[in-house]
Amino acid sequence: MTSAFLAFPSSPFAALVPYGWDDVWADEFAPYATEGLLAGRVIRVDRGQCDVVTTDGVLRADTAFVTPNDPMRVVCTGDWVAVEHAGNPRYVRTYLPRRTAFVRSTSSKRSEGQILAANVDYAVVAVSLALELDLGRVERFLALAWESGAQPLVVLTKADLVPDAATLGHLVQDVEKTAPGVPVLPVSSSAGEGLDVLAAVLSGGTSVLLGQSGAGKSTLANALIGEDVMDVRAARDVDGKGRHTTTTRNLLALPGGGVLIDTPGLRGVGLWDAETGVGQVFSEIEGLAADCRFHDCAHEAEPGCAVLAAVDSGVLPERRLASYRKLLRENQRIVAKTDARVRAEIRRDWKRKGAEGRAAMDAKRGRWH
Repeated sequence: MTSAFLAFPSSPFAALVPYGWDDVWADEFAPYATEGLLAGRVIRVDRGQCDVVTTDGVLRADTAFVTPNDPMRVVCTGDWVAVEHAGNPRYVRTYLPRRTAFVRSTSSKRSEGQILAANVDYAVVAVSLALELDLGRVERFLALAWESGAQPLVVLTKADLVPDAATLGHLVQDVEKTAPGVPVLPVSSSAGEGLDVLAAVLSGGTSVLLGQSGAGKSTLANALIGEDVMDVRAARDVDGKGRHTTTTRNLLALPGGGVLIDTPGLRGVGLWDAETGVGQVFSEIEGLAADCRFHDCAHEAEPGCAVLAAVDSGVLPERRLASYRKLLRENQRIVAKTDARVRAEIRRDWKRKGAEGRAAMDAKRGRWH
């Protein structure tokens, strides 16, 4: 949607338009405007504080006011927020309802999700061609991307390391088969190849850049922005991995339009209630499953299984089915843990209320006697 603010550069919110402000955000913010709060977008979060770009410039604000104990409701990069800016320190009063959210499970064994970025239109998965393609990891990133509500895009970085056009074409085709419905674009940040196409796509909204450390994300971000705003260090030759040169999530305005959120390299990419996303990544398997004899077919050894028949005939690679099963099992474990945690919280609440009820009853009995 084209914002009306583009037609009225004198609007008090005009400075926020390059960061994605539009009429819908204006409507969401209207109640807070009457309270004298300041609208802004979070461009960086660290140590309980955040940098917010506002009509008054970039402000530093405290985030502790917004449910600090819930990792799914903390302020994150990409949020549109209402800032209390009159006092010192300034603080974020609340964030506006998120349109999309990129969430993974935490690295801990607790059943919690971690929100990485909010209000994202494109999830750009960076995959380095300096190493052998790990298609399973690509599928994992794509499952989270689809689940977020954003449009995934796979960028094959360091394409200059594959000078043979035929070989590069085969690599692109391998990823395309792994990512149905997802554009796959080879780029070379050093040679500038593919950057114009990528910049044109990303100019239409907010993008988040995802991938392992060493995938070339910071180099790609610098190339898109046109200056060295992100620290870059060489990847190790032995495994292509780099150190976490990006340690926070930074929202950066692109010169050709749109904004980009660069993220630290993700070693662990755990699913978080991503059944829909998994189904989207493996849409061909979901389509085949519609022809199975049993509607609850597990595609293991059931008679009349259309998925197994496709594997036997060579139509469906066995690797794809194995990856599909793996991600579904992992997602089911996460959901089960979450449900168990909720049940435990309910039981604790029941016990607390029961204890309060017994205490109240004992008090009444004491008065009766």
